[in-house]
Amino acid sequence: MTSTPATPAPFARIKVRTGALVFCGNDIALIRRDRADSTHYTLPGGNVEDAEDLVAALRRELAEELGLDTAAAEGGGLLWVVDQRVTRPGPTPPPRKLHLIHRFHISPDVRATLAEQELDELPDGSHEVGVIEWIDYRKTAELPIFPPIGPTVAGLTDPRAAVTDAALEPVTDATYTWV
Repeated sequence: MTSTPATPAPFARIKVRTGALVFCGNDIALIRRDRADSTHYTLPGGNVEDAEDLVAALRRELAEELGLDTAAAEGGGLLWVVDQRVTRPGPTPPPRKLHLIHRFHISPDVRATLAEQELDELPDGSHEVGVIEWIDYRKTAELPIFPPIGPTVAGLTDPRAAVTDAALEPVTDATYTWV
């Protein structure tokens, strides 16, 4: 008889996060999160809920975080996948997380209707405020973006450039230090 460990091993569970590069011309939407000891950026998006369809999750997250109706955007196809296996602080063993990154293009008229901040609910019911910043994609290489795709984004020859390999380098403890 085998016994189940009381605490799962690190990376024993897999979570899926869906997010998007939302372009308006050369600018992309990023969510800036200011904390006491750091500032970092994330793509709009979030975790896929149990039994949720991936497309529905992406649509829901972009509506929640940006106020974007994806029907008003062009594109939406999968651009990149990032495999995350990073140890993090806290008592819960870290999951392995697959980041599915899509690409959308919007007009300046649509951009003018979008949110300027995003409220992320914390476990205690309070909210962390994220500021929506529009940043020229070519300037993302030096930004603290998670997953760390800034150099890859900045390396696009243009916002609509074809991508030949959707699998980006994995994010591991050897390549990333938790912020």
